[in-house]
Parts: sequence; C-alpha cells; structure tokens
Amino acid sequence: MKTILKISSILILAIFSMLPAQAQQHHAEEHNYVVLTKKVPQLEPILITAENLKTEDGDHFGDFQVIICGKNIADITDPGKMEKFIAKAEKLGVQLVACGFSLNKFGVDRKEVPESIKTVENGILYNFQLQKKGYKSLSL
Repeated sequence: MKTILKISSILILAIFSMLPAQAQQHHAEEHNYVVLTKKVPQLEPILITAENLKTEDGDHFGDFQVIICGKNIADITDPGKMEKFIAKAEKLGVQLVACGFSLNKFGVDRKEVPESIKTVENGILYNFQLQKKGYKSLSL
C-alpha cells in the first residue's frame, strides 16, 4: 500500500511539474512581431511582410505591431499618405503605433493622429518591452 501511495505521489508531482512547461511551449508557438520605422513609405514593404508572415505562420501568427517614430512622424497625420496603409493594416490585423516622444519633439498635435493609430509615450521603450515579451523585432 505504501509503495502504491509513493508511486502515485511521484506521478502526480511529475504531471503537475510538466504543466507550466507545456503552457510555455504552447505560448512559444505563437509568432509575434514588432517593427520600428522612421519613414511612412516603409509601411508598404512592412505590411507586405506582415501579409506573407500571416500566410506562412497560419494559426501560429500572433500579433504584429509597427512603431512609427522620428523626425517624419508628422506624415502620419497626412490622410493622403496614410489612408491606404491604415486600410491594409486593419485588414491584416496589424497595429500601427505612434511614438509620443517623437510627436512631442516634432510638435505634432496628437488630435491629428488618426484614431486607428495607437499612441505610446516612448516608442523605443515600447519596442524593448515587446521584445522582453518574446516579440521578434526589426528596426528600419
């Protein structure tokens, strides 16, 4: 009886100790991406890349975010430059993100930023935070 109890205890401990590893393994199967760019025209190849990765990754495609920062940040307020990119990003489920530090530094009114573009206070910090969460990162 003691032997059965010991073996049962060991099996239960082994099963419960494997659960966190399985949860981490499942999460690792999801591919998340973040791209930091300084130029709005680069959104075209970035969104093409997102589209291809979404097809390639299939069910493992997770989150894709594009952080826009730098001296050309005002371009995001120009509907002529942004409409097609915003539409394609929404279609693909890509989140466009504006760097608040850049908006402030280059005097861009946050009210002029399209509603579909998320604003974060510091795009570089936000990029590092996503990398710490396991996002694959690229800066252009």
